[in-house]
This record gives sequence, structure tokens and C-alpha cells, in this order.
Amino acid sequence: MGADYSWSFEPGVLLAVGAYLVVYARRWRGARAQAGSRAAPGWRLALTVAGLGSLLLALVSPVDRLGDQVLLMHMAQHLLLIDVAAILLILGLTRVILRPVTARLALLERAAGPLGHPVFAALAYVAAMSAWHIPAAYDLALEHPAAHVAEHISFAIAGGLYWWHLLSPIPGRHRLTGLGPIAYMAGTKLLVGLLGILITFSPDVLYGWYERRPRVWGLSALEDQNAAGALMALEQSIVMGIALFWLFARMLRESERTDQRAERFGVEL
Repeated sequence: MGADYSWSFEPGVLLAVGAYLVVYARRWRGARAQAGSRAAPGWRLALTVAGLGSLLLALVSPVDRLGDQVLLMHMAQHLLLIDVAAILLILGLTRVILRPVTARLALLERAAGPLGHPVFAALAYVAAMSAWHIPAAYDLALEHPAAHVAEHISFAIAGGLYWWHLLSPIPGRHRLTGLGPIAYMAGTKLLVGLLGILITFSPDVLYGWYERRPRVWGLSALEDQNAAGALMALEQSIVMGIALFWLFARMLRESERTDQRAERFGVEL
């Protein structure tokens, strides 16, 4: 049987992506007018467009249709939502772009209490990935559209919270410092990577939905499952490596700026 490569064109997704792009573009232009190109460089806009493209790729393109047919593509969809889109959209923000809502974000963080702590974000990330890959929950999401939407929303929220604490342009009350980012990354990515390894090397088919589906691409249900688990484990390792390199580079830049300020202060004295 041939695979279905059709586009879904979900109107809710298209409207949400379009609305975000319009609001962001206005703020990006406003930030450049107020503080110059350094406050809103072109590459920030490019990352935002790429992030929105990742959402469309996951939820509107043939990836969405193929996710119902092939576990490997459903896994790719999950990783696009929880990591790729979240990273790109947050990196597209700057403090100046966020200026109209900065105070509200600070109030929201205080009101959230423990829910605004990085520990909660890390637990939510691991819980979302683990809970929805329990066979009963996975099959439920594929059999019932409402559960499928809830699954995607939970991935988007968990990913947004998780990456916000690492990449946010606005320092929060619970900012990760020192070795905090390394522990934060390693603890979550290793756990989710381990889940991917368990799926990769499972001797049995875990998800009845895919076992009952017609075979496409010449993959058996077990081969499809093993490939999906390997994709999860590999993606977690690659993303962790890139993120740690970026965090290390950012730490060096911040240290250099601190030294420069201290040197200027010393000269003035």
C-alpha cells in the first residue's frame, strides 16, 4: 500500500501561526526603530520564521498524515514540537522585542510559584515524553482526535517551558547559573534518550495502532518502532551537545563582558 503524503491544512494551526508572525513582525520592526538592529537583528527574525515553519512542518505538512501511518514520522513530529520549534521561537526573541510584556512575564513567574522553577520544567519535559509514549496513551492519542490535540499541546507547552529556562532573553528569578544548565540538560536529555533506547531495542511491538496499520515503506511494525526509538535517542544526544556548546559560548561572552566592564570601572577610578 502506498503512503498518504497529503497536507492537512488545519485552519486552527494556520491561524495561530499567522497571528504570531504578524505580532512578532510588528514588535521586531518596533524594536529596530527604538534601539537599532542590534536589538532586533535579522537573524532573530529568520529563526522565528524557521520556528513557525517547524510548526507547520509538524502539524500541516505530510509529516502529520504520515504520523498516523509510520511511527518514525510520528516521533519526528513530536521532536519538532518539543525541541526544534521551541528552541527556534525562543531564540528569535530579545529583551527589547519582549518589552511590552516583560513586566507581565515577571508577575506570571511570581504567581506561578514552584511551577515557574526550572525543576518543574525539567520534570514536565520528561513526564510529557514518557507519559505519551506509554503504549496505552500513545494508541489513545492516535485513535481519538481530542487526545491527539492534547498530546501536541502538552509537548508544545513542556518544550516551551523547558527551553525558556535555558534560552530566555529575560533573566528570571530562578535563572540557571554555574553548572546548573549542564545538570538541567544532562538530567532530562539522558532520561528521554534512555526512553528512546528502550523503544529501539524492545523485542516486541509496543504500539498496537501501528501493528494494525497497512505496511508502508517496506518496514515491519517492529522495524518502524526501532527506527523511531533510535531517532528519539539520537536527537536528544545531538540537541544536548549543540545546546551545551551554545551555553558554554554564551558563558564565555558574558564573562568577557564582565571583565570589560570591570576594566573600564578600574580605569575610571
